[in-house]
Amino acid sequence: MQEVSIRTEPFDPQAEQSALSLSQGEIGAVVTFVGLMRDRNAGRTVERMLLEHYPDMTERSLAALVTEAKARWPVERVRIVHRVGWLVPGDPIVFVGVASRHREAAFRACEFLIDVLKTRAPFWKKELTDQGEHWVEARLTDARAVQRWSG
Repeated sequence: MQEVSIRTEPFDPQAEQSALSLSQGEIGAVVTFVGLMRDRNAGRTVERMLLEHYPDMTERSLAALVTEAKARWPVERVRIVHRVGWLVPGDPIVFVGVASRHREAAFRACEFLIDVLKTRAPFWKKELTDQGEHWVEARLTDARAVQRWSG
């Protein structure tokens, strides 16, 4: 199973989770996170969003995050799927899944991956809203979430 996938087409979070869950006997826990596109942001109604990236750079960045998670916790499988291109409210944007022998490692690795992905992966968001279009700025809350994983 490929650990990182960046796609323009929709993906099925259930199918991604099922692929992680295929047990070889060593898997005791699967923890997943699915990020969905919201229809509201900063008081604006969001009609659609464009996610842009630099393909090779983004894939290398996500692969490095997977390697880091595997070095920190005893996990058996990791899967990150991220959409790019135009999305509409309700679309799955990102899937992060971790399979491990034990739940603690799976929970911590999954939480780490989504926290650091939000700040380290080179993605740019442009929202088309009821007030026009604009690029989405990085959030202070995302930077704070990553701080707890340092050191």
